[in-house]
Amino acid sequence: MKKALLLVLTGMAISVATSVWAEEGKIVGNADAGKTKSATCTACHGADGNSTNPEWPKLAAQHANYIIKQLTNFKNDERTNATMAPMAKPLSEQDMADLAAYFSSQSLKPGEADQTQVALGEQVYKGGNNASGVAACAACHGPNGAGNPASNFPSLHGQQTTYIKNQLNAFRKGERANDAGKMMRNIAAKMTDAEINAVAEYIAGLKQ
Repeated sequence: MKKALLLVLTGMAISVATSVWAEEGKIVGNADAGKTKSATCTACHGADGNSTNPEWPKLAAQHANYIIKQLTNFKNDERTNATMAPMAKPLSEQDMADLAAYFSSQSLKPGEADQTQVALGEQVYKGGNNASGVAACAACHGPNGAGNPASNFPSLHGQQTTYIKNQLNAFRKGERANDAGKMMRNIAAKMTDAEINAVAEYIAGLKQ
């Protein structure tokens, strides 16, 4: 009887341990494999993740989990883009993890800001606009734009100005809707064109 009970308990322990492992298991990305797989990404994002076209984001040094989330959203049509959707559709979870591991390991090349707009940009980025209810960008993305990987808030510093403007406008219009709790849509909806342009310029010039 004792032996049978011991076997049952042992089996339960193994089952629980396996279940916990499965729940906590996470696909680990391989940067070397990601470099090979990134060949189709280079035309827009650059070989090292530093895009030269201001329409496309820099991926270098971006948080790996954020890259995976965006690729997953494109794959599942939770974020729409005519170029990215067909690129993401065939990707497996391992492919996404590998690409994220590669691009997140690359060095970000600094951007340049229009100095005539950084004063307003800094004001909104760091302090928001109390009168209109615009929250400070720094609250989620950090004072130097490094983001918050634990909360999956992306790194912004040095990002392309045009790309930032386009995304803020997309959030404001509701054309982009993959933000948790409508956080970005609610903030962007209250921003003026001048604030969006100035914040984008300020972000481009931020350095970690």
